Amino acid sequence: MGGGQQELQRRWQYLAEAQRLSHSGIFAWHVGSNTLEWSDETYRILGFTRDTHPSVDLVFDRVHPEDRERFLDLRDRAARDGMDLDFEHRLLMPDGDIRYLHVVAHAGNHGPGIREYIGIVSDITDRNRAEDERQALASALQQSNARLEEAQRLAHIGHYEWNLIENRVTYSDELCRIYAIPPQKGPFDAALIFERIHPDDRERVASEAAETVRNGTHAKAEHRIVLPDGEVRYILGLGTVKRDASGQAYEMFGTGQDITERKLAEQALWRSQFYLSEGERLAHMGSWASSDLGIRWSDELDIYWSDEVYKIFGFDSTKGAPNLQQFFAAIHPQDRDRLAEAMKQLHEQHCGCDITSRIIRPNGEIRYVRCVGVPVVEDGVFKGYHGTTIDVTEHELLTLELRREQTYLAEAQRLAHAGSWASNLVTRQVFHSSEENNRLYGFDVSQYTNPFDLHYSTILTKDEPALRAKLEHAIRVGEDFDLEYRIRRADGAIRFLRGIGHHNPGQDLGDYFGITIDITDRKLVEQEREALANALQQSNAYLAEAQRLTHVGSWACNLVTQQIFHSSEENARMYGFDPSQGSIPFESFYGTILPEDEQAVRAKLEGAISAGEDYDVEFRIRRTDGAIRRLRGIGHHSPSQQAGEYFGITMDITDQKRAEEERERLRQLEAEVAHTNRVNMMGELAAALAHEIKQPIAASITSANALLRWLTHEPPDLDRARAAAARIEQDANRAADVISSLQSFYRTGIPTKRQSVDLKEIIGEMTILLRAEAERYAIAIHQEIDVCLPKLFASRVQLQQILMNLMLNAIEAMKDTGGEMTIKAKIDSNGLVVTSVSDTGVGVTAENIERIFDPFHTTKPQGTGMGLTITRSIVESYGGRVWANPNQGPGATFHFTLPGETEAQI
Repeated sequence: MGGGQQELQRRWQYLAEAQRLSHSGIFAWHVGSNTLEWSDETYRILGFTRDTHPSVDLVFDRVHPEDRERFLDLRDRAARDGMDLDFEHRLLMPDGDIRYLHVVAHAGNHGPGIREYIGIVSDITDRNRAEDERQALASALQQSNARLEEAQRLAHIGHYEWNLIENRVTYSDELCRIYAIPPQKGPFDAALIFERIHPDDRERVASEAAETVRNGTHAKAEHRIVLPDGEVRYILGLGTVKRDASGQAYEMFGTGQDITERKLAEQALWRSQFYLSEGERLAHMGSWASSDLGIRWSDELDIYWSDEVYKIFGFDSTKGAPNLQQFFAAIHPQDRDRLAEAMKQLHEQHCGCDITSRIIRPNGEIRYVRCVGVPVVEDGVFKGYHGTTIDVTEHELLTLELRREQTYLAEAQRLAHAGSWASNLVTRQVFHSSEENNRLYGFDVSQYTNPFDLHYSTILTKDEPALRAKLEHAIRVGEDFDLEYRIRRADGAIRFLRGIGHHNPGQDLGDYFGITIDITDRKLVEQEREALANALQQSNAYLAEAQRLTHVGSWACNLVTQQIFHSSEENARMYGFDPSQGSIPFESFYGTILPEDEQAVRAKLEGAISAGEDYDVEFRIRRTDGAIRRLRGIGHHSPSQQAGEYFGITMDITDQKRAEEERERLRQLEAEVAHTNRVNMMGELAAALAHEIKQPIAASITSANALLRWLTHEPPDLDRARAAAARIEQDANRAADVISSLQSFYRTGIPTKRQSVDLKEIIGEMTILLRAEAERYAIAIHQEIDVCLPKLFASRVQLQQILMNLMLNAIEAMKDTGGEMTIKAKIDSNGLVVTSVSDTGVGVTAENIERIFDPFHTTKPQGTGMGLTITRSIVESYGGRVWANPNQGPGATFHFTLPGETEAQI
């Protein structure tokens, strides 16, 4: 008797533990007395302490106000009609938290005329919230698709018209939406749009717009915008300039496309393809335990791993379980924070967990691992955790392995959720049903005399006829069966099962043994795979449209056999062919190459094929309409492919090449203007040059006279004569240096040679060169040079030109008043050399300070307006920056930054 009570007590403990893990509690409702009986889990779910006397009114007080009327109606109907209950409602907890409950109950009679309900209440809050999140995601996806379809229909997402004279723009409604501004019925200030552009992109966008207006080229560029809520979006802008009869640009028309979703869609497609390729596999599972987790936190956590866990992670079991640092090093970087948070909850809350994350094996292989942890409680005392680690990457392979290895069947069933059975389908006698098989159906068969009928009764009504027909056919012909069906478990959950039965001809009619597998997760994956396949089909359509917009075509072929495996529609259009006419032979594509380019292309391709390597080649073609286009072909060859097999892309670079030619023409023009600017300075420096050269010549004459006197002495004073000769040589070299410096400064047609130069030395040279000019206008020159100033990797002539421009501008500003010029050079916090030239002259107005670096803008009567423009061009060619600001007192200061020698060479 004592053993029976212990067994009963043990079963009640299992039941309580099952309720806790499934968040489901048991209750009994005595309708006549309107009293309730609750399990411990029911108390916890409803938020009451164990000493609370349960009643329907007590529960009603916590029912959400919006659900109370329905709750009362169900209660009254159940009390009146004795119908079974299956409904959901919400609870409003004292702390304001809302919980979602699912109630299932069956009506019975406790005695004559005494009705009672026995049922289960399940906490489905997490499930409902997950469903809400899925619905929100589905809604967001539907909206995104609608926007994308509209964008494809319009081809250019939104359009604009920019009045260049008034600097006002007119935006379409779609473009207003993209920039998060209210729809505008008429033109508005373009500054509003410029403020939306990301700060790091504004200067480039402004420069490109100015370039388009100046040269009439078509604008095509990507940039970022920052919406009012802080969200950053990527925009592809296209534009063309309109000019009047006089050639003046008056309007720019173009489109703006939000390409953020396209990039996100490309990333999602890549991930989806990866998940599909890695697919379903049979489960590999291992067990683990920790006696420290949840009790004391340590780097080791007293972790035990089974051999299978070591295999899953690719670790050597002879070295023992890894510590926390080694364990997290194996977790994928994107999943570490989430897994660390789950472990923190395990430790602090003593709760269970079921989390899937990615690991990176020592050989670099990525695996998906599901970790299930359950707290261990003995006599009400928490002892730690035990659980399983499942490699869900190879779930199907594990199932096949488990079927072959019968010796591991019991453990395999527990890990793989696959139950074994043996029965006679004719007599319905059950010879064997494993615990896992019973768990799949949600029953403890030890309490039932005929488990077969119990299991069979769970099959959904819609699936039962087809299932029965297949079983009867298999029994009749004595063959195996493999079928899938759905069941409804006692807790109301719908599960997909796969039943595999084997009949041995030596057995009785109807004798089968086999396995039952829970394939619910697989079915969900199949549904997801179908959805992903639809998404892939849509993505391919988007890709084709993207190729058309960007003039990039894709292809795959064998260059040896000239067999084409794939050629996108855009690829055919770039060559001038109509893709609707069907497949186009290799000879037709190749025949469009200009004869003068064909030999170089053939040599490039033959070399790549021979070496089995990739290629990148540019060539010209003559399309069927006679147009000459420049194309760039990039081909990739994988070593696993056959010789000559390549796949790649073809890009129309005609516009790019024209732009490069235009940029080269502008560079040559700038060099000519820079030389002209230096020559124009010569007149201003004439007096200073005469003074600088005259001084060493006069000193040389004086030293020569002294030399002659010392030589005519009796005897000649050779020591003093040598000293006089040395002074002559020094003064002559000084004059030669001045002349050489001037020659190099005004020489044209010689490339700017960069070398290691001393900025302090160049500042000194230019100070000497301009000192006479400065003194002529009562201007004093001061220097504040950092003693630790590094050398620069630059052109000496270009640095002289920068300092010459800024110093002459300072002298010009103080001609009428005199004053002080201060030249400073130091290192800033970023390691850049900052040089400044300040004056105490007339200064620069706020209006001019934004325009002084623009071409042809000058404040001097005889100025060309190119000095500061050339200065900015030179500084920016080194990756530096030049700017100006007014002084606190009189005058202005011009600054420029240059990288040190090391940074410049890098």
